[in-house]
Amino acid sequence: MHSASHMPAYPLPSRVQGPLTRARDWLDARGKAAWIIAMILGFVVFWPLGLALLGYMIWSKRMFGCSNRRAQARYYAPSTGNSAFDAYREETLKRLEDEHREFVDFLQKLREAKDKAEFDQFMQNRDQKPESYTGA
Repeated sequence: MHSASHMPAYPLPSRVQGPLTRARDWLDARGKAAWIIAMILGFVVFWPLGLALLGYMIWSKRMFGCSNRRAQARYYAPSTGNSAFDAYREETLKRLEDEHREFVDFLQKLREAKDKAEFDQFMQNRDQKPESYTGA
């Protein structure tokens, strides 16, 4: 299952999206400090660039330590020397990561549905509130 939240609202042309995606992944691999340095350099070189990076860091939650770690492998184990077992282990870990991602997406949808149900109930109760206050 793929979540639509990973798609940009206004898709960029592929000739722009490729280098930007590579730059984002490169900065993600180096951590939050790399993002902060890139933002500072952006302000020094051309202040709107630094401001754009700051906005992107806040919008994507990279500013608060929730960077996109899905591009990186979560588990690494050295080779056992048995290529069949290593392939099986890697395939199993990938399957478990995919199942975990699907479960997290499912929980997010469940939370959204609960929030919507609570809001709908609030609006319904608000509309049914008796008009006992007549004002003086």
